[in-house]
Amino acid sequence: MNRPLHVKFLKTMYGLLVNNFLVIVASAAAAAVVPRTSPEEVLALAREIRPVHCLLALLLAAAVAKLRRMGRPKDVYLVEYGCFRPKPWFRAPFATCLEHAHLMPYLVDEESVSFAIRLLERSGLGEETCVPEAYHYMPPDRSLEASRDETELVIFSAVDEVFARTSVKPEEIDVLIVNCSIFTPTPVFADMVVNRYKLRADVQNVNLSGMGCSAGLVSVGLAKNLLQTARPSTHVLIVSTEILSSQYYVGTERAMLLPNCLFRMGAAAMILSNSSERARYRLTRLVRTVTAARDADYRCVFQKEDDKGNTGIRLSKDLATTAGYALKSNIAAFGPLVLPASEQLLVALSLLKRKLLSGRAKVRLYRPDFRTAFEHICIHAGGRGVIDEVQHGLGLSDQDVEASRMTLHRFGNTSSSSVLYELAYIEAKGMMKKGDRIWMISFGAGFDCNSVAWECVKPPADADGPWVDSIHRYPVQLPEIVKDTSDDS
Repeated sequence: MNRPLHVKFLKTMYGLLVNNFLVIVASAAAAAVVPRTSPEEVLALAREIRPVHCLLALLLAAAVAKLRRMGRPKDVYLVEYGCFRPKPWFRAPFATCLEHAHLMPYLVDEESVSFAIRLLERSGLGEETCVPEAYHYMPPDRSLEASRDETELVIFSAVDEVFARTSVKPEEIDVLIVNCSIFTPTPVFADMVVNRYKLRADVQNVNLSGMGCSAGLVSVGLAKNLLQTARPSTHVLIVSTEILSSQYYVGTERAMLLPNCLFRMGAAAMILSNSSERARYRLTRLVRTVTAARDADYRCVFQKEDDKGNTGIRLSKDLATTAGYALKSNIAAFGPLVLPASEQLLVALSLLKRKLLSGRAKVRLYRPDFRTAFEHICIHAGGRGVIDEVQHGLGLSDQDVEASRMTLHRFGNTSSSSVLYELAYIEAKGMMKKGDRIWMISFGAGFDCNSVAWECVKPPADADGPWVDSIHRYPVQLPEIVKDTSDDS
């Protein structure tokens, strides 16, 4: 990972040269022309220009600029966001998980318990991750009432937080988008939010389900499309969560036990607008890739019944590999939009070299350095294997993936809200600066991969948020895990 200093210097100089090539050429041309023109000649030329010509030139420039702005889609901004912060009494340390499993022998056999504990120890989750109150009962309370209670707790807490952190009022919300994959009651979550916060009667509300951990960034894409065609100063409220209470799997199939071990309670809310007023981040790029045409990808995250009729979510042992494949397809479209010219040129040259030497030598394609395009990267904290796969595939350092690993350790896999917990980690550490660029990557059932790029407009005024009571303890050193092929997750 660490390059020699002379290699870093050469790479930096190369980037400066290629990325500023036009400026360098223009400067060289000006330097070649200016010495041949005396100051008296330049002054004489200026005197020959009539005031009316200057006025016409200014009017023409203003008209061209106006037409360009009118033809360009409206910018979309993240005004503010807020995350649910669970109370300590929701904690699920490993010892408690083991005790509860042993007290439910008629639901889970000893071999399954041993597998789950080994998985927890390898998962990258810490002892402070939290599960809903329903999980603390024996057996777990999977009733509709328990799920509604969890829904109201996490969603309303996140929405309360985002309204507390901004001057936007509930009556200013024009569009509401709520996403949750599996639990979808009637009335839907969007109507619950409208009822709780007394949103306007003409609010447009959408409820997304079944889209897995990628649904949060899918919602951002939907909001972007709506905001770019809406009237100025339109506000969209997005709420992302996953409700666990009704989804506890009580069978013994290992691939379906994984969600019990990895998923934890969480939710996030964000307000987007097409006005820069009060904005904190500007949305710059968004690319979504769907690989559901491949049967293996389609069944990678799959809700089903086991052979005893127990319903659960089956996570394929090839999940990390599938995520890597989807990411490659996503990068093929996302990279040209965000990478500087210097990196794109190196990619093009390696492709040309491979084509010219086809059949004579094996040419390894150049892997672009996305750290030249982004200061911060937020990888969905879906599990240790997923983060490892993305880190290896993109050639990232441990520091680059710190926010993802620490979010997984502190909060677990909170599904579609995880990337906002990671953004909150970066801010709480004081690492976010004005002009910094952020890349959010999410994966979800289907199989989906989403990339969203933001630019920081205004850093946070404080570090308050979901990390307020724990950021001083992070980062932590994660234990090394020996690969066990017998129960690969």
